[in-house]
Amino acid sequence: MSRVELVIEKLVYGGDGLARLAASDGGQRATTIFVPYVLPDERIEAALVEERPGFARARLEQVVQASSLRVQPPCPYFGKCGGCHYQHASYDAQLRFKSEILRETLRRTAKLELAPNLQTHASPPLGYRNRTRFHLRTRPEFAIGYFRHGSHELLPVRECPISSPLINRALVQLCARGEAGTVPGSIAEIELFANANDGRLMVELYLRPGSSNRDELISFARDFASLMPEVHGIVSFAPAEPRSRVEQRRTDLLDGEPAMAYDVAGESYRVSAGAFFQTNRHLVPRMLEIALNGRKGRIALDLYSGVGLFTVPLARRFERVIAVESSPLSSADLRANAPPNVKVSSQSTEAYLTAVAGTLKPELIVADPPRAGLGAKVCTQISKLAPQEIVYVSCDPATLARDLQQLSSEAWRVAEMHLIDVFPQTFHIETCTVLRRA
Repeated sequence: MSRVELVIEKLVYGGDGLARLAASDGGQRATTIFVPYVLPDERIEAALVEERPGFARARLEQVVQASSLRVQPPCPYFGKCGGCHYQHASYDAQLRFKSEILRETLRRTAKLELAPNLQTHASPPLGYRNRTRFHLRTRPEFAIGYFRHGSHELLPVRECPISSPLINRALVQLCARGEAGTVPGSIAEIELFANANDGRLMVELYLRPGSSNRDELISFARDFASLMPEVHGIVSFAPAEPRSRVEQRRTDLLDGEPAMAYDVAGESYRVSAGAFFQTNRHLVPRMLEIALNGRKGRIALDLYSGVGLFTVPLARRFERVIAVESSPLSSADLRANAPPNVKVSSQSTEAYLTAVAGTLKPELIVADPPRAGLGAKVCTQISKLAPQEIVYVSCDPATLARDLQQLSSEAWRVAEMHLIDVFPQTFHIETCTVLRRA
């Protein structure tokens, strides 16, 4: 395994630093090398671990000349755990790196220059997660934790500094119960979801394929709930039957309630175990403030609406709101949360927009799609509805850039862009973009 000395040029989306290995005397082109856990301008020694035509990946061996932005990581597992990518950088530097990556991605793909429109919204850098998912192993000895960086090998952990205090207390109890041999081997993963004030906890157990002993699961659930009075409910999720046409996992309430109330900016949302909800417990109110920002009118359309995070406050500002959500679990919560002036459509966004083409004229469209973004067809459908404004919440700068390129070509302009740092210590970039007719 060859070692090379490199100077890091910049960070790229995904968490790696980019360096270039000079061309050899034989005339070969310079090789782009990606290295994790480095910072711009650092001189390092690295070991090549993967070589492909045009690029290579390397493992950091030694920092020869460190950046002034390098700090001591707050987590003892950083560098081994694959969950965080930037704990070796000061938080102010992390925000700057993300801003630069976002600007470069939009410039390269969408030909958009953001200055001075980009606004950055910081988060407390630790203890921010309200939802954390752990992998489990019960044999030959118990372990709970995350996958190691770049692998599916389990790294046992006893704390997670980016997760809420309640989640960390629950992790301590899970470690104790596992070491006592009372955690059923049928549990593959455990997800912990804390409410807004970090005082209540939903526990989701994701089971391995095959048979499981329900009595054993109930016994574990009751035991765990007795140790933690904050537990609001414990639900298990079994994989769907292999030949079933229904992809959704089979659910089973083991203890307590199947859903929990989550309060944001004066609104209360029912969130069932397994339903999606924003992860940063500090910035959810800020996301609402940015998306709403005094907007009001007759008709608003909320696409990929989940349990109704944007739908509910929109219904207090618009005469009529249509909320579109395809997930059965989330759309059930959406119906429970929605005021009377909200119409819920439980189908895909593309199917809904196809059905209402030429008949619906919303003044505002809010869209919060998954990582895949809107896509060409949905962008075209949204543009044809000709709202006054589009508020686009994105969790991936590459798909955001692709979609903004198309919308810009269809006479939309970026009026505002907000980088909302929902995931400090990681490479993930969340944005909220406001588009208006050019």
